[in-house]
Amino acid sequence: MEDYDAAIDWLLSSANPSIRYLSLIDLAGQDEDSREVANCRRLIARGRMVRLLLSGQQKDGGFSVHPYRKWSGSHWRLVSLVNLAVPRDNRVMHRAAELELQWLYGAGKRRFSTNQHGYIRMHASVYGNALGSLSYLGLAGDPRTKHILNLILDAQWPDGGWNCDSRPGAHHSSFHESLATLWGLIMHSRAARNERVDKAIDKACELFLSHGIYRSHKSGRIIDGEWLKLRYPSYWHYNYLEAMRVISLAGKAGDPRMSEALDMLESARCKDGCWHAQGCYWRPAKSHAPPGSAAGACIEVVDWGREGPNEMITLNALRVLRAAGRAVFRSPRLFDVSPSTST
Repeated sequence: MEDYDAAIDWLLSSANPSIRYLSLIDLAGQDEDSREVANCRRLIARGRMVRLLLSGQQKDGGFSVHPYRKWSGSHWRLVSLVNLAVPRDNRVMHRAAELELQWLYGAGKRRFSTNQHGYIRMHASVYGNALGSLSYLGLAGDPRTKHILNLILDAQWPDGGWNCDSRPGAHHSSFHESLATLWGLIMHSRAARNERVDKAIDKACELFLSHGIYRSHKSGRIIDGEWLKLRYPSYWHYNYLEAMRVISLAGKAGDPRMSEALDMLESARCKDGCWHAQGCYWRPAKSHAPPGSAAGACIEVVDWGREGPNEMITLNALRVLRAAGRAVFRSPRLFDVSPSTST
């Protein structure tokens, strides 16, 4: 079995308290009430990435742009803040969540979906990301959240996923639309168990597993080479690491149909013991384009790392390998996790 201790040491020495906290919980297996974990958790909201994601909120709960503005809108910030384990009682997140509910629920109308040719064709990833964030914040029981959940459940296609393709011949789910939707259902299931939701989760996982994560179930060919690139954040995009991370959250990391993808993930580790970013879907905040212009789209408010060893990618890779039983780490008592300067 591979030795991943150097990578974990690197993560636990991060200046980002979110990375240290998640590494202790998800990799080192420490309890929430341990001293080391409590120290990291207390510092999360003071981390530089989190502070930037929380900054600039307006009275309406947004951030001076449409909630869905890529990637500076409140919709995307909420997903990033959840993935950075920001405390659930954070007031900025709850104000942004209220705006999210108003935007998606509105007057009770269906948005981003149409019923055509026997299928509900839906931008399900929008609802899925929202459902995940809202459930994390303790809003799974809100009637508006339940409305969003029911829209998702009613729109699930026979093969287990979702699609927004309006063409009559489109009858196969979109991996892009389905992955974030699966994540949202898993987050909701953790907050409020529901048999119908659990069945939808199993069905959606089967979509990805039946394709070996990235292969055509008919020809066996790789569906899209872009899916094999390690990138973070993925936003609404599909890639094999994010797919395995989400499937791991559903408790299915041991499925043998993930074996090839796990082999690929292991082989992608670089000589320094970490995993590196292989491109990105975002542009740095210093891009010289007005935020509201087309050229200013996809500008991030934080720097997730565009090259070299990447903390979130390395963290997620190790999470998946641990869940699949391919990585066993030494005792967390050997780690030095004293708080360092927040980034």
